[in-house]
Amino acid sequence: MGLSISNMGAQKAYNALSALNSQTEKAQLKIATQKKINSVSDDTSAFNIGKALEAKVSLMKSAQKNVGSAKDLLATAETQLISMRDQITQIKAKIGDAGNSAVDLNSLQEDIKAIATEINASITNTKFNDTELLASSAQAGFTFQTGVASTDTIAIDYADDVATNFGTSKTEIDALSSASTRDNFTALATNLDAFEATVTSALGKIGNYTQRLDAKDDFLTTAVANSEASVSRLFSADMATEQMDATKNSIGSQISQSMFAQMNASSSQVLSLFR
Repeated sequence: MGLSISNMGAQKAYNALSALNSQTEKAQLKIATQKKINSVSDDTSAFNIGKALEAKVSLMKSAQKNVGSAKDLLATAETQLISMRDQITQIKAKIGDAGNSAVDLNSLQEDIKAIATEINASITNTKFNDTELLASSAQAGFTFQTGVASTDTIAIDYADDVATNFGTSKTEIDALSSASTRDNFTALATNLDAFEATVTSALGKIGNYTQRLDAKDDFLTTAVANSEASVSRLFSADMATEQMDATKNSIGSQISQSMFAQMNASSSQVLSLFR
Protein backbone atom coordinates (compact mmCIF):
# COMPACT_ATOMS: atom_id res chain seq x y z
CA MET A 1 0.00 0.00 0.00
CA GLY A 2 1.46 3.36 -1.10
CA LEU A 3 1.77 6.48 0.97
CA SER A 4 -0.07 9.59 -0.34
CA ILE A 5 0.86 12.94 1.09
CA SER A 6 -1.22 16.05 0.34
CA ASN A 7 -1.97 19.35 2.05
CA MET A 8 -5.54 20.12 1.00
CA GLY A 9 -6.03 22.42 3.98
CA ALA A 10 -3.20 24.67 2.86
CA GLN A 11 -4.55 24.64 -0.70
CA LYS A 12 -8.01 25.69 0.48
CA ALA A 13 -6.50 28.40 2.67
CA TYR A 14 -4.53 29.65 -0.31
CA ASN A 15 -7.66 29.76 -2.49
CA ALA A 16 -9.52 31.67 0.21
CA LEU A 17 -6.59 34.09 0.52
CA SER A 18 -6.58 34.71 -3.26
CA ALA A 19 -10.33 35.35 -3.30
CA LEU A 20 -10.11 37.79 -0.41
CA ASN A 21 -7.19 39.61 -2.01
CA SER A 22 -9.18 39.94 -5.23
CA GLN A 23 -12.22 41.28 -3.37
CA THR A 24 -10.02 43.74 -1.47
CA GLU A 25 -8.50 45.02 -4.71
CA LYS A 26 -11.94 45.52 -6.26
CA ALA A 27 -13.18 47.40 -3.22
CA GLN A 28 -10.05 49.57 -3.18
CA LEU A 29 -10.45 50.29 -6.90
CA LYS A 30 -14.05 51.38 -6.34
CA ILE A 31 -12.89 53.69 -3.57
CA ALA A 32 -10.15 55.14 -5.77
CA THR A 33 -12.43 55.73 -8.79
CA GLN A 34 -15.59 56.36 -6.74
CA LYS A 35 -17.36 54.06 -9.18
CA LYS A 36 -18.95 50.72 -8.43
CA ILE A 37 -18.73 49.71 -12.10
CA ASN A 38 -15.25 50.07 -13.54
CA SER A 39 -15.52 47.51 -16.32
CA VAL A 40 -18.26 45.66 -18.16
CA SER A 41 -17.45 42.51 -16.16
CA ASP A 42 -18.51 44.22 -12.93
CA ASP A 43 -22.16 44.36 -14.08
CA THR A 44 -22.78 43.82 -17.79
CA SER A 45 -26.43 44.92 -17.76
CA ALA A 46 -25.91 48.04 -15.65
CA PHE A 47 -22.78 48.94 -17.63
CA ASN A 48 -24.65 48.84 -20.96
CA ILE A 49 -27.63 50.74 -19.59
CA GLY A 50 -25.38 53.37 -18.02
CA LYS A 51 -23.33 53.90 -21.17
CA ALA A 52 -26.51 54.25 -23.23
CA LEU A 53 -27.77 56.86 -20.76
CA GLU A 54 -24.44 58.72 -20.90
CA ALA A 55 -24.70 58.86 -24.69
CA LYS A 56 -28.27 60.15 -24.41
CA VAL A 57 -27.20 62.83 -21.95
CA SER A 58 -24.47 63.96 -24.33
CA LEU A 59 -26.96 64.26 -27.20
CA MET A 60 -29.46 66.13 -25.01
CA LYS A 61 -26.79 68.61 -23.93
CA SER A 62 -25.88 69.16 -27.57
CA ALA A 63 -29.56 69.73 -28.37
CA GLN A 64 -29.75 72.18 -25.47
CA LYS A 65 -26.88 74.17 -26.99
CA ASN A 66 -28.77 74.22 -30.29
CA VAL A 67 -31.86 75.53 -28.50
CA GLY A 68 -29.72 78.26 -26.93
CA SER A 69 -28.31 79.22 -30.33
CA ALA A 70 -31.80 79.35 -31.83
CA LYS A 71 -33.00 81.62 -29.02
CA ASP A 72 -29.98 83.90 -29.46
CA LEU A 73 -30.65 84.09 -33.19
CA LEU A 74 -34.29 85.02 -32.61
CA ALA A 75 -33.34 87.60 -29.99
CA THR A 76 -30.96 89.25 -32.46
CA ALA A 77 -33.64 89.42 -35.15
CA GLU A 78 -36.24 90.60 -32.64
CA THR A 79 -34.09 93.54 -31.52
CA GLN A 80 -33.68 94.78 -35.09
CA LEU A 81 -37.33 94.26 -36.02
CA ILE A 82 -38.49 96.25 -32.98
CA SER A 83 -36.11 99.03 -34.00
CA MET A 84 -37.45 98.89 -37.56
CA ARG A 85 -41.03 99.15 -36.34
CA ASP A 86 -40.06 102.29 -34.39
CA GLN A 87 -38.47 103.67 -37.56
CA ILE A 88 -41.66 102.96 -39.48
CA THR A 89 -43.52 105.01 -36.89
CA GLN A 90 -41.06 107.85 -37.45
CA ILE A 91 -41.67 107.72 -41.20
CA LYS A 92 -45.44 107.70 -40.65
CA ALA A 93 -45.08 110.80 -38.50
CA LYS A 94 -43.21 112.49 -41.35
CA ILE A 95 -45.97 111.45 -43.77
CA GLY A 96 -48.47 112.97 -41.35
CA ASP A 97 -46.48 116.19 -41.41
CA ALA A 98 -46.87 116.24 -45.19
CA GLY A 99 -50.55 117.03 -44.63
CA ASN A 100 -49.49 120.52 -43.54
CA SER A 101 -49.51 122.79 -46.58
CA ALA A 102 -46.90 125.02 -45.01
CA VAL A 103 -44.32 122.24 -44.54
CA ASP A 104 -41.27 121.80 -46.77
CA LEU A 105 -41.95 118.50 -48.56
CA ASN A 106 -38.37 118.22 -49.80
CA SER A 107 -37.05 118.34 -46.23
CA LEU A 108 -39.54 115.66 -45.19
CA GLN A 109 -38.44 113.55 -48.13
CA GLU A 110 -34.80 113.81 -47.04
CA ASP A 111 -35.72 112.83 -43.47
CA ILE A 112 -37.71 109.82 -44.66
CA LYS A 113 -34.92 108.77 -46.99
CA ALA A 114 -32.41 108.88 -44.11
CA ILE A 115 -34.64 106.67 -41.97
CA ALA A 116 -35.19 104.30 -44.89
CA THR A 117 -31.42 103.99 -45.30
CA GLU A 118 -31.16 102.81 -41.69
CA ILE A 119 -33.95 100.27 -42.22
CA ASN A 120 -32.21 98.97 -45.33
CA ALA A 121 -28.93 98.67 -43.41
CA SER A 122 -30.71 96.65 -40.70
CA ILE A 123 -32.14 94.25 -43.29
CA THR A 124 -28.76 93.84 -44.98
CA ASN A 125 -26.46 93.72 -41.96
CA THR A 126 -28.43 91.93 -39.23
CA LYS A 127 -26.52 88.66 -38.88
CA PHE A 128 -25.92 85.84 -36.43
CA ASN A 129 -22.61 84.02 -36.87
CA ASP A 130 -22.33 85.60 -40.34
CA THR A 131 -25.80 84.33 -41.30
CA GLU A 132 -28.22 86.96 -42.60
CA LEU A 133 -31.40 87.07 -40.51
CA LEU A 134 -33.64 89.56 -42.36
CA ALA A 135 -32.36 89.63 -45.95
CA SER A 136 -33.97 87.67 -48.79
CA SER A 137 -31.68 84.70 -48.06
CA ALA A 138 -33.24 84.40 -44.58
CA GLN A 139 -36.67 83.64 -46.05
CA ALA A 140 -35.70 79.98 -46.42
CA GLY A 141 -35.68 79.74 -42.63
CA PHE A 142 -33.39 77.92 -40.22
CA THR A 143 -33.45 74.39 -38.78
CA PHE A 144 -32.12 73.30 -35.38
CA GLN A 145 -31.95 69.81 -33.86
CA THR A 146 -33.65 70.10 -30.49
CA GLY A 147 -33.75 66.49 -29.30
CA VAL A 148 -31.84 63.21 -29.18
CA ALA A 149 -33.08 61.98 -32.56
CA SER A 150 -31.81 63.64 -35.72
CA THR A 151 -35.43 64.02 -36.78
CA ASP A 152 -36.32 65.97 -33.62
CA THR A 153 -35.90 69.42 -35.12
CA ILE A 154 -37.59 72.80 -35.21
CA ALA A 155 -37.77 74.81 -38.44
CA ILE A 156 -37.73 78.55 -37.80
CA ASP A 157 -39.17 80.78 -40.51
CA TYR A 158 -40.13 84.32 -39.54
CA ALA A 159 -38.60 86.59 -42.19
CA ASP A 160 -41.03 85.93 -45.08
CA ASP A 161 -41.21 88.99 -47.33
CA VAL A 162 -39.56 91.40 -44.88
CA ALA A 163 -36.92 92.37 -47.43
CA THR A 164 -39.34 92.14 -50.37
CA ASN A 165 -42.01 94.33 -48.78
CA PHE A 166 -39.46 96.91 -47.75
CA GLY A 167 -38.23 96.98 -51.33
CA THR A 168 -41.72 98.07 -52.43
CA SER A 169 -41.78 100.82 -49.82
CA LYS A 170 -38.28 101.91 -50.78
CA THR A 171 -39.40 102.30 -54.37
CA GLU A 172 -42.03 104.77 -53.21
CA ILE A 173 -39.47 106.54 -51.02
CA ASP A 174 -37.12 106.89 -53.98
CA ALA A 175 -40.02 108.29 -56.00
CA LEU A 176 -40.26 111.15 -53.53
CA SER A 177 -36.87 112.32 -54.73
CA SER A 178 -38.33 112.94 -58.20
CA ALA A 179 -41.61 114.48 -57.11
CA SER A 180 -42.25 115.24 -53.47
CA THR A 181 -46.01 115.62 -53.86
CA ARG A 182 -48.61 114.93 -51.24
CA ASP A 183 -50.04 112.16 -53.45
CA ASN A 184 -46.65 110.42 -53.39
CA PHE A 185 -46.56 110.65 -49.60
CA THR A 186 -50.05 109.09 -49.50
CA ALA A 187 -48.94 106.23 -51.78
CA LEU A 188 -45.93 105.67 -49.52
CA ALA A 189 -48.22 105.43 -46.50
CA THR A 190 -50.18 102.60 -48.16
CA ASN A 191 -47.03 100.61 -48.93
CA LEU A 192 -45.63 101.34 -45.51
CA ASP A 193 -48.73 99.81 -43.89
CA ALA A 194 -48.03 96.53 -45.72
CA PHE A 195 -44.39 96.58 -44.64
CA GLU A 196 -45.34 97.32 -41.04
CA ALA A 197 -47.78 94.40 -41.09
CA THR A 198 -44.96 92.14 -42.30
CA VAL A 199 -42.65 93.32 -39.50
CA THR A 200 -45.40 92.85 -36.91
CA SER A 201 -46.09 89.35 -38.25
CA ALA A 202 -42.38 88.48 -38.06
CA LEU A 203 -42.23 89.65 -34.44
CA GLY A 204 -45.27 87.54 -33.60
CA LYS A 205 -43.65 84.46 -35.14
CA ILE A 206 -40.46 85.13 -33.20
CA GLY A 207 -42.46 85.30 -29.99
CA ASN A 208 -44.15 81.97 -30.75
CA TYR A 209 -40.88 80.27 -31.68
CA THR A 210 -39.22 81.57 -28.52
CA GLN A 211 -42.03 80.13 -26.40
CA ARG A 212 -41.59 76.74 -28.07
CA LEU A 213 -37.84 76.87 -27.55
CA ASP A 214 -38.30 77.82 -23.89
CA ALA A 215 -40.48 74.72 -23.46
CA LYS A 216 -37.83 72.60 -25.20
CA ASP A 217 -35.13 74.07 -22.97
CA ASP A 218 -37.13 73.34 -19.80
CA PHE A 219 -37.78 69.76 -20.92
CA LEU A 220 -34.12 69.13 -21.80
CA THR A 221 -32.93 70.61 -18.49
CA THR A 222 -35.19 68.23 -16.56
CA ALA A 223 -34.36 65.25 -18.79
CA VAL A 224 -30.61 65.81 -18.46
CA ALA A 225 -30.84 66.11 -14.66
CA ASN A 226 -32.92 62.92 -14.37
CA SER A 227 -30.67 60.96 -16.73
CA GLU A 228 -27.50 62.08 -14.96
CA ALA A 229 -29.07 61.02 -11.64
CA SER A 230 -29.78 57.59 -13.14
CA VAL A 231 -26.21 57.29 -14.40
CA SER A 232 -24.94 58.25 -10.96
CA ARG A 233 -27.07 55.57 -9.29
CA LEU A 234 -25.72 52.97 -11.70
CA PHE A 235 -22.04 53.90 -11.57
CA SER A 236 -21.31 55.81 -8.37
CA ALA A 237 -19.93 53.76 -5.50
CA ASP A 238 -21.30 53.85 -1.97
CA MET A 239 -18.06 55.00 -0.39
CA ALA A 240 -19.00 54.01 3.15
CA THR A 241 -19.99 50.49 2.08
CA GLU A 242 -16.91 50.03 -0.09
CA GLN A 243 -14.66 51.21 2.74
CA MET A 244 -16.24 48.70 5.11
CA ASP A 245 -15.87 45.92 2.52
CA ALA A 246 -12.23 46.83 1.89
CA THR A 247 -11.48 46.81 5.64
CA LYS A 248 -13.35 43.53 6.20
CA ASN A 249 -11.61 41.82 3.27
CA SER A 250 -8.23 43.16 4.35
CA ILE A 251 -8.70 41.69 7.84
CA GLY A 252 -9.91 38.43 6.32
CA SER A 253 -6.90 38.38 4.04
CA GLN A 254 -4.53 38.73 7.00
CA ILE A 255 -6.28 35.90 8.84
CA SER A 256 -6.22 33.65 5.75
CA GLN A 257 -2.55 34.41 5.24
CA SER A 258 -1.85 33.34 8.82
CA MET A 259 -3.89 30.14 8.42
CA PHE A 260 -2.16 29.34 5.15
CA ALA A 261 1.23 29.74 6.79
CA GLN A 262 0.24 27.44 9.66
CA MET A 263 -1.22 24.76 7.38
CA ASN A 264 1.73 24.95 5.07
CA ALA A 265 4.05 24.51 8.04
CA SER A 266 2.36 21.20 8.87
CA SER A 267 3.99 19.65 5.80
CA SER A 268 7.40 20.38 7.26
CA GLN A 269 6.38 18.55 10.43
CA VAL A 270 5.50 15.42 8.41
CA LEU A 271 8.84 15.55 6.60
CA SER A 272 10.66 15.64 9.93
CA LEU A 273 9.41 12.11 10.65
CA PHE A 274 11.55 10.82 7.79
CA ARG A 275 14.79 12.43 8.94
